[in-house]
Amino acid sequence: MRTDARRHHDPQVRGFASDNYAGAHPEVLAALALANGGHQVAYGEDDYTGHLQRVMHSHFGPTAEAFPVFNGTGANVVALQALTDRWGAVICAESAHINVDEGGAPERMGGLKLLTVPTPDGKLTPELIDRQAYGWDDEHRAMPQVVSITQNTELGTVYTPDEIRAICDHAHERGMKVHLDGARIANAAASLDVPMRTFTNTVGVDVLSFGGTKNGALFGEAVVVLNPDAVRAMKHLRKLSMQLASKMRFVSVQLEALLAKDLWLRNARHANAMAQRLAEGVRAIDGVEILYPVQANAVFARLPHAVTKRLQERFRFYFWDEAAGDVRWMCAFDTREDDVDAFLQALKEEMAR
Repeated sequence: MRTDARRHHDPQVRGFASDNYAGAHPEVLAALALANGGHQVAYGEDDYTGHLQRVMHSHFGPTAEAFPVFNGTGANVVALQALTDRWGAVICAESAHINVDEGGAPERMGGLKLLTVPTPDGKLTPELIDRQAYGWDDEHRAMPQVVSITQNTELGTVYTPDEIRAICDHAHERGMKVHLDGARIANAAASLDVPMRTFTNTVGVDVLSFGGTKNGALFGEAVVVLNPDAVRAMKHLRKLSMQLASKMRFVSVQLEALLAKDLWLRNARHANAMAQRLAEGVRAIDGVEILYPVQANAVFARLPHAVTKRLQERFRFYFWDEAAGDVRWMCAFDTREDDVDAFLQALKEEMAR
């Protein structure tokens, strides 16, 4: 029986639950079509993955090497495995994605220990790192070998280049390496108005997980090795971790479409601007508290539980801490001013009830 593909959703409906909800940018879809047709060598020996390396060099320097993977969790697990021994541990913020949103994959699949630190704003500091950076010679304790930071953080805050440099210097002095989870690295660069290299390889980051999906890609991220001396057996770990795409050209061409020109930056700047518009509107509504500085494309707020439940019937978004009444609103590359204004109007109406 023949079945024809048809649209199952209203493409005019947008919410504030996640930038993962957004579709693929039209320029990325066009790049996918461009890469289609004919045969290309599998498993990363294709022309598109080769060209992606040159594009990555333009952003992160001549020693950078990109290993495309399927998703962000895969990128983080592969990267952290490449930086640690079997007895190694990773210091991270308690709120880090690798700790709270990856289903235990770094520990269960990567076989490493996470040493978490509570933070007020999602950002580590040298002093906070030292709460877990000890016991290297204690065989009863997992050995701290990596510091993992997220830029921008899970709470929407952004590290300055100097803050990351201080972390890298501190970690390296103690014999540890630094991983940066860059699921939203483009939003951080747009917020800081600096090139991505300014807060990565220039300040000492060894390996980063480069995010494409949240910024307009259909799927696909990359582990980007900035310091070749910090890792080992990357290609073997990628395969072992089930992150080696046979038709890798379709991951690589998406990242190329984002990075070869300025699409990555245009998308991120727009998402950040929509978050600022949302935050400005929220600040004018009595009874709603913004919890953290709005520095990228996320707004965290606290409002009455009943209001949130009613508002969720009109717009999709998530509780961040339901017991406290905290919520998260995310903006994406395709969020429109009309979307923000309609949401603000709905919030005003529900707060007035």
